[in-house]
Amino acid sequence: MKTSVKSSVKTYEMLINGKFVKARNGGVRDILDPASGELLAVVPEAGRADVKLAVEAARKAFDEGPWRKTTAQDRGKLLFKIGDLIRANAKALAELEVRNMGKPLAEAEYDVADAANCFEFYGGLATKIHGETMSVPANSMSFVVREPIGVCGQIIPWNYPLLMSAWKIAPALASGCTVVLKPSELTPLTALFLARLMHEAGAPAGVVNVVSGPGAGAGEELAESPLVDKLAFTGGTATGRKIALAAVGNLKKLTLELGGKNPNIVFADADFDSAVDGALFAAFANQGEVCSAGSRLLVEKSIKKRFVAAMLAKIPRIKLGHGLGAGVKMGPLVSAAHRDKVEAMIKAGVHEGAKLVCGGGRPKGAEFAKGFFLEPTIFDEVKPTMRIAREEIFGPVLSVLEFKDEAEAIRLANDTEYGLAAGVWTLNVNKGIRVLKELRAGITWLNTYHPTFNEMPWGGYKQSGNGRELGLYGIQAYLETKQININLDEAPLGWY
Repeated sequence: MKTSVKSSVKTYEMLINGKFVKARNGGVRDILDPASGELLAVVPEAGRADVKLAVEAARKAFDEGPWRKTTAQDRGKLLFKIGDLIRANAKALAELEVRNMGKPLAEAEYDVADAANCFEFYGGLATKIHGETMSVPANSMSFVVREPIGVCGQIIPWNYPLLMSAWKIAPALASGCTVVLKPSELTPLTALFLARLMHEAGAPAGVVNVVSGPGAGAGEELAESPLVDKLAFTGGTATGRKIALAAVGNLKKLTLELGGKNPNIVFADADFDSAVDGALFAAFANQGEVCSAGSRLLVEKSIKKRFVAAMLAKIPRIKLGHGLGAGVKMGPLVSAAHRDKVEAMIKAGVHEGAKLVCGGGRPKGAEFAKGFFLEPTIFDEVKPTMRIAREEIFGPVLSVLEFKDEAEAIRLANDTEYGLAAGVWTLNVNKGIRVLKELRAGITWLNTYHPTFNEMPWGGYKQSGNGRELGLYGIQAYLETKQININLDEAPLGWY
């Protein structure tokens, strides 16, 4: 989309082959502050031609450049330097994340620190890529080595722009791959800021490329390109299916971290106050714009009425406002279009007969008039067949269902096409672990919700994706396995 640039608005450039550039066709996109609707920045609107240049640069850097032969120690040093630069620019990055995406400052500050931790974790792991040897017949040797996959296309969502950039880029660089990262067209600013930090840290030309553009065109080119060896995508399941089909062209390796409709199970013997806090945090952190959000709250029948009342009593404590405001716990949704989608799901819940017990509308007041705010919303008396119990809403909407016993809780929890995350609340540890083992989900919590660790794998079952990110699994996703056999016998084989 074209725009006229105001002098007070920052203009960004993309990083392609070690240079900061505009889109070849001159296209630009306005980036708005979702809390005020004001113009925040102008970024290049990359098209297929720009992505082709970035991919070609990454291809050349991998095939002909020194990066693949750079020592693991030097790759690790680069990642540590990037981590240092993120920390040095933490305040600016956090504020930019708030203004671009809308989340509260405290959450953005945590994300920035975690992004630095991610680069540092993989900086240390760069020197821990090991192979293996095998017992073989006499006079021969056989061993296995791990090698970088090659050029990696990486497409990230709008809800955790900086953190998702780190999750993708850090393990790829640690393994010796080159990358082309495409952030969401809605929230590209911290990824473009990170591009400058990686350039400043000394990333060689073509090793890291960051292009800002839409999925149509830019994203499609990245998914379809025969020069890309691996594709890593985080986003909605429907888009993930399209990307998987596009990647079939050259049988790219795929990592897909997709959607979720995650159950959060509260038993009657849970610590009541902790479970209430945990249920609200699971549903409303980051405005509910989280793939792992605990958006389906399953509460044991004997305490459900009391539990819902306790949640309603705490809703007024969730202060809405601009993420930079004092005490704000929930910011705006990312865009007007996304708010419209969430509101449509709320209307569907009412239409299907769920009981709207709080929220459901836009907050009143001048400070909310121009932003994309939505009240924290809770539905009670939700049936498992309702859309709000089955479809990912990706907003501050919590659906409450009841169960009578452990078996029904497990059945309801697993009654979904997704399998990303799940939580269980009970003081009976044996029961808690027993239930967690039965849940078909990749990330599970007992008596907590949402903590994530760079050292542990992240990913889902069923239609929540393929593969894992983070931890040792995250770097393995960027490595190929090669078998090498050596004959130590100089005599002819004598077969013929």
